Amino acid sequence: MEANPKIQIIPSSDIMRARKRLKEIALHTPLQFSASLSEKYDCKVWLKREDLQVVRSYKIRGAHNKISSLNAEEAKNGVVCASAGNHAQGFAYSCRKLKISGVVYMPVPTTKQKIKQVEMFGREYVKIVLVGDTFDDAFNEAMKDSIANNKAFVHPFDDVKTIEGQGTVGQEIWDDAEENLDYLFIPVGGGGLSAGVGSFFKQVSPQTKIIGLEPLGAPAMKTSFEKGVNTELESIDKFVDGAAVKKVGDITFAICRQVLDEIHLVPEGEICSTILELYNEEALVVEPAGALSIAALDHYKDIIKGKNICCIVSGGNNDITRMAEIKERSLLYEGLKHYFVIRLAQRAGSLKEFLIEVLGPNDEICYFEYKKKNSRDSGPVVLGIELAKKEDFNLLIERMKNHNINYEYLNENSNLFEFLI
Repeated sequence: MEANPKIQIIPSSDIMRARKRLKEIALHTPLQFSASLSEKYDCKVWLKREDLQVVRSYKIRGAHNKISSLNAEEAKNGVVCASAGNHAQGFAYSCRKLKISGVVYMPVPTTKQKIKQVEMFGREYVKIVLVGDTFDDAFNEAMKDSIANNKAFVHPFDDVKTIEGQGTVGQEIWDDAEENLDYLFIPVGGGGLSAGVGSFFKQVSPQTKIIGLEPLGAPAMKTSFEKGVNTELESIDKFVDGAAVKKVGDITFAICRQVLDEIHLVPEGEICSTILELYNEEALVVEPAGALSIAALDHYKDIIKGKNICCIVSGGNNDITRMAEIKERSLLYEGLKHYFVIRLAQRAGSLKEFLIEVLGPNDEICYFEYKKKNSRDSGPVVLGIELAKKEDFNLLIERMKNHNINYEYLNENSNLFEFLI
């Protein structure tokens, strides 16, 4: 792949200067050795704990570096951004610390929890404007405000100063690493973190393989790599909200083409399983994007044996109300939860026969909706079954066939699944 000759990687000296600007506001987060992951994959795994930042993500670095680099006149005019996530919180916190007025544009459906977080970090220095139904609506309004009122726009990723700030994560990893790293796993959303960290590492440790990770349902960077041009996706799965974008930045795309050795996609369900494992086994609370780098290790287990690995845990802003969905997606991915539409004979005892003769001893009904139809021989039941072991699925199907159960499997019918479940 040929790099865009107009855009060079970020010089390590610029990232070092950014780190000095961040000294009083961003934590030097720990590079934490994980004994359990190291044992599991027969290698040495370190976690870069950006979830421990005051705003619980690395985004404070880029936002503050951009805002603190403004001259006096620009700072007096104020700043503006569009975000409903971690960038907004980092932006708000930086505005308060620097005593610069800022405006955050968010889509109307933004959760109250996210709005309260931004209000808490920004206090009297930040105004929140809810507008439109999507991020694009908020972005467009923020740009109008920026142009009309001569306010600096603080981009979440596609700005050199933002990228420099995110690159300080790489400098800290390099400073703290006890051994030379063989692989560095980085979550990729708009590309600011991977462009910044990748730029630094390609200059100080060119032998380190840098792997960018995207969610399977939002492969914006991978698609752009394959097409050789920055490409906007028509639709995405927004579940991994910290790393799900329709289009990466033009600057970040050009840099990532030069510094990333590979882009790998991780299924959303596997990310959910990793979130639950980290909570149960490591006592870590991470957001979906923050789990990306660790979820990817299983895909590389054969080539990372005996190697030194670093995974960037990019953030820990996981809303507890999402845990039910996270568990559901995990069970579906692991093959432990299955949904069916079955048609039971409309006679006494038909359901009892199904429960006794078709369900296995360890199968559990987790969803049941029955619609009785008058003057019909059978009535449809939407049924969710949770299994103890993945292997029990084939036995369940075999029993349904042996008992002539008329069924439709919903897990593989996405349109019907989303309509009924």
